[in-house]
Amino acid sequence: MDWIPVVFVTFKALVLGTGMFFAVKWHYDQEMKKGKDKRTVLRTAGKLAAVFVLALLGVGLLAYALVRLLGM
Repeated sequence: MDWIPVVFVTFKALVLGTGMFFAVKWHYDQEMKKGKDKRTVLRTAGKLAAVFVLALLGVGLLAYALVRLLGM
């Protein structure tokens, strides 16, 4: 029974990682079709990645504070 979470988490990570890769690739290709400069597209992607990481950090800190507050 201990192997089931390992298999499911690994599968989920692979599926989500593949989906994210193709989503980013599709959006990148769409921006290039519009004739935008490669530097502009990469700068925008970098800004969005930074916002995502900050949001992830905020959720993590909020969860940590909640766990500490509830004494878990």
